[in-house]
Amino acid sequence: MEQMKSLLIQTALHDEHISAGAKMVNYAGFEMPVSYAGVVTEHHAVRKSCGMFDVSHMGEFRITGSQALDLAQHITTNDVSRLTPGMVQYSCMPNGRGGIVDDLLVYCIASDEFLLVVNAANRMKDLHWINKNNSFNAQLTDESEAWSLIALQGPEAASVLAPHSSGASLNDMQYYTFDFGTVCGRPCLISATGYTGAGGFELYLKNADAVPVWQALTRAGVQHCGLGSRDTLRLEAGFCLYGNEIDDSTSPISAGLSWITKFTNPFINSEQLKAEKALGSPELLRGLVITERGIPRTGYAIENINGETIGRVTSGTSSPTLGYSIAMGYVAKEEAEIGNTVYVRIRKNAIPAEVVRPGFLKK
Repeated sequence: MEQMKSLLIQTALHDEHISAGAKMVNYAGFEMPVSYAGVVTEHHAVRKSCGMFDVSHMGEFRITGSQALDLAQHITTNDVSRLTPGMVQYSCMPNGRGGIVDDLLVYCIASDEFLLVVNAANRMKDLHWINKNNSFNAQLTDESEAWSLIALQGPEAASVLAPHSSGASLNDMQYYTFDFGTVCGRPCLISATGYTGAGGFELYLKNADAVPVWQALTRAGVQHCGLGSRDTLRLEAGFCLYGNEIDDSTSPISAGLSWITKFTNPFINSEQLKAEKALGSPELLRGLVITERGIPRTGYAIENINGETIGRVTSGTSSPTLGYSIAMGYVAKEEAEIGNTVYVRIRKNAIPAEVVRPGFLKK
């Protein structure tokens, strides 16, 4: 066990997690905190006040050069040309076969400079894929090991961060924008983004600056949060998780990501995805509200009233905010109408569920 732990990558905040009594797990080759005070406690802290996560395992790539925009446009489904410096865009990279290499954030630093933030488990795959498809006058640099990333999430995030930051007007920052400033006197890219549906910021710091910022926010009373609550929070918000809702075999159209799949400019696989959008996907990602007792889990079968399998659960949990079980999963389009009743096979029981759009929280 100790030898296995020694092979895992540790973030710059590792010792802080250990001293705080975090339960550590292997996540995408990193030794990461899954919980501190418990998933439910951490979940409620983010929904009601503020919590912070170490998400330094994420990958950061920088694209520069006279054709940086052309490369970013070619490899992603969203319209990168709409970005101006200080804007962020959610997107995905199609794999040329109808599936998804990864989902990611695209930061427009300048007209010829973009920062791509990718999933930890896909970092090397993404790097290879972008290099393979880089026929442009653009340079790709992997900066992942130089950055730490702290996600400060919740409705009180701005008021908590304000006394420690300068150079960025936190209350005026629109969702999916960013600014350069300082936190605790340390240079920081402050991004009004997150993966919880609770609002807040993501703080990009050099590794040496992460510990003093984490410690200052700890002294301010911010709840430490692990990957467990991050997952329940994102599921309530209806956000896709790579490896669950999306992967190399799922299309962005089927996954409900048409809104980030723009056909204003050609990109890898754009013609196939355009045709799929016109014809419709054979299955659609839907939210499921479980109307009886039972917790749906990844891989559980979704059935119709006749007991025929019509889909599968991709993520499920008992929602700490709502007090009942929720899930996301793929449902055959014939059965995927909003408001339809389907059944989740939980062990021997077929538990009824209402089909809804992903995203379970009131706007």
